[in-house]
Amino acid sequence: MADLKKTPLYGEHVAAGAKMVEFGGWLMPVQYSSIIEEHQRVRNCAGLFDVSHMGEITIKGPDALALVQKLLTNDADRATGDRVIYSPMCYPDGGVVDDLLVYPRGEGEYLLVVNAGNIDKDFAWIQENASGFRVEVSNISAATAQLALQGPRALEILRPLTRVDLASLGYYRWTEGHVLGVHCLISRTGYTGEDGFELYFEAAAAPTMWRNILAAGREAGLVPAGLGARDTLRLEAALPLYGHELGPDISPLEAGLHRFVRLEKGEFNGREALAAQREAGVRRQLVGLTMIDRGIPRPEYPVLAAGKEIGYVTSGSLAPTLGQNIALALVAAGTVSTGGEVEVSIRGRVNRARVVKLPFYRRPKK
Repeated sequence: MADLKKTPLYGEHVAAGAKMVEFGGWLMPVQYSSIIEEHQRVRNCAGLFDVSHMGEITIKGPDALALVQKLLTNDADRATGDRVIYSPMCYPDGGVVDDLLVYPRGEGEYLLVVNAGNIDKDFAWIQENASGFRVEVSNISAATAQLALQGPRALEILRPLTRVDLASLGYYRWTEGHVLGVHCLISRTGYTGEDGFELYFEAAAAPTMWRNILAAGREAGLVPAGLGARDTLRLEAALPLYGHELGPDISPLEAGLHRFVRLEKGEFNGREALAAQREAGVRRQLVGLTMIDRGIPRPEYPVLAAGKEIGYVTSGSLAPTLGQNIALALVAAGTVSTGGEVEVSIRGRVNRARVVKLPFYRRPKK
């Protein structure tokens, strides 16, 4: 535990009695009260997450756009003005280095938000690819804190704390302004399937921001939420997690992220391999499962059809919103269809499951 990294809010989590666990090389809160309670609070009210373990890397210079285009499968030309884009970042063979968010920060400058366990790997990969480009690549992760306020009452809670017109901020858009007197980059992306906001700001201000936002939202029902609820929330929304639905051996096309692979934009890392996959058809596909029999499917549990192993579970859990056990699974292409049955081997026992359309949960439209 002594070698694990800690966010600027570690002391706040310990003082609140959070259960701390290792995650991607970090010591993080998995829950404060219970995962189910925190999950339901985010679905019905709001939860505040410490996601300061996420990485922030900047690319600046005359060739910044060209480098970002080389790195991403998505089209960086679409990241303009206040528009945030999501994209996989691939190796030449089409495997995934990481999946990330890209914020355009003005002419010749981009902010890349990467997964916590991949910060050093991603920074090295970007630097390696930057050879010959007129850019400066910087890892500003240690100096940056990030909070995610998620849930249907997020806007109601955050709006009184800033002069920024949050109601006009669209989905996958960003702006800048002060929140509780602290200068923030504010975005509206989310990883829970609910509405909400991300705040990026200097790490030194994190404890005060955390305490004051929680205090401001207490009457509205705001609670701190840990990584356990964050995982069940994103699973219900069928959002991929690196190392589970994506990785060096799982391409974006196999993970169902076709709309984020823009072959038409021109050359980028992995384009040739992904073009070949698209033309030939993927060998594997990501599908959703709801359990018919009792039992919780866990990562790496085998998935079978007619007694033959066809793939494995990538993520699985009880879905508190649905009251069902669910899973994402990577299976051989063409072996299943929506509505059909498969089996999941749970500790050697075969349990029936149904193939369902994704996502499992979609938030109600207002």
